[in-house]
Amino acid sequence: MTRKIFVNAFLLGALVLMVCAVLFFGVQYRQTVDETYQALKDETRYAAIGAAIGGLDYLEKLEGINRVTWIAADGSVLYDSEYHDLKANQGDYPEVKSAFTSGEGRGTRKSNSGGVNTMYYAFLCADGTVLRLSRPKSAARYAILSVAPVLWVFLLVLIVSGAIAFRVAKLILKPVNELDLDAPELGNAYPELSPLIKRIQEQKETILRENTVRENMRKEFFANVSHELKTPLTSISGFAELMRDGFVPQEKVAEFSGDIYRESQRLISLVDDILRLSKLDEEQGFPEPEMVDLYDVSQEIINSLAHYARKLKVSLTLKGERAQTRCVYQVAREMIYNLVDNAIKYNRDGGTVTVWVKQEGDKTCVSVADTGIGIPKADQERVFERFYRVDKSHSKQIGGTGLGLSIVKHGAELHQAQVHLESQEGVGTTVTLSFSGEAD
Repeated sequence: MTRKIFVNAFLLGALVLMVCAVLFFGVQYRQTVDETYQALKDETRYAAIGAAIGGLDYLEKLEGINRVTWIAADGSVLYDSEYHDLKANQGDYPEVKSAFTSGEGRGTRKSNSGGVNTMYYAFLCADGTVLRLSRPKSAARYAILSVAPVLWVFLLVLIVSGAIAFRVAKLILKPVNELDLDAPELGNAYPELSPLIKRIQEQKETILRENTVRENMRKEFFANVSHELKTPLTSISGFAELMRDGFVPQEKVAEFSGDIYRESQRLISLVDDILRLSKLDEEQGFPEPEMVDLYDVSQEIINSLAHYARKLKVSLTLKGERAQTRCVYQVAREMIYNLVDNAIKYNRDGGTVTVWVKQEGDKTCVSVADTGIGIPKADQERVFERFYRVDKSHSKQIGGTGLGLSIVKHGAELHQAQVHLESQEGVGTTVTLSFSGEAD
């Protein structure tokens, strides 16, 4: 933080100095150019007076940094102080034209003879000729060097500013750095830090509470996982031991093998659900969200569970309309699948499961309603917890891992979707998912 404040303060000071330097040298350069033109103007007028009196002899005796050119009314060169080729016609140059028409002319351009940027001033003499003086523009730049020592002043100011910025940054942050985050108190710190210290204290208390809750959940989760894994493993081990020791009659081998298969499938489902939850907790390893039609997904799920529903004498119905949302297809399918699967499992003979898909404004909703046993009011807030079962004996009879609704909850969090549950014992349960992803 000290470094950041120092760097920002130093850069701000450097920027201000740079802007000042640019403005200073810009104004100085403009002033130097104007003064150079004024000097050319004055010298040209004096030279014109001298030429009128002394003629060519006067011009040949002139010395200085200026180039002198005397131009006749037809544009021919009568005299040039630097070039002896007098054949070139100078009448077409802008400053010369302006002098012939208005009495004087000025301009800056690259010299055809010298190839450098040059400042020109031309003056119409009394005899109709034009006298022109010129000077390389670099002369103006050289004049700027006369104020170059100012740069050392700027540099010195920059160094001093850097030292002051570093010192101020340390003084500003000293009370902050001295705060004890384990037991934050205002002490001699700035009064303005009171809200920050209060928030740190509140966040510390919140973190402690969350850590306690998380630790309890972790212990409960591992206890539940251990129990859920141990149950099928114990059954498999027991059946296998009986078969190994020859205590199973030949006619019962197929039955025992079927039991081992069912328990192993239950174990595989449990491990798969735990892995799914782990991926949802990490919120990584999923493909990019895409536009998915939840009506098509629901139809696919109903088709895949149709045989299972007929076996339990439950009818499945899909209603609503096509509705697209942006989501991870794999996770959205798993969420809806678990809801429909639960609705079938916890239903009654001759019961129904109805899946509604609809678009409500910018939300895409999927509702799964059943006519099953329902969920007691006291348990409705806990059914989305991992391994939580309302009726453990009934759950054991119908199977399942106890992680289905937990997967739905975490999938909703991944998509920032809403989950709403309504249930009444003996009447049925309705769970609604509301996705807020943009639809095409």
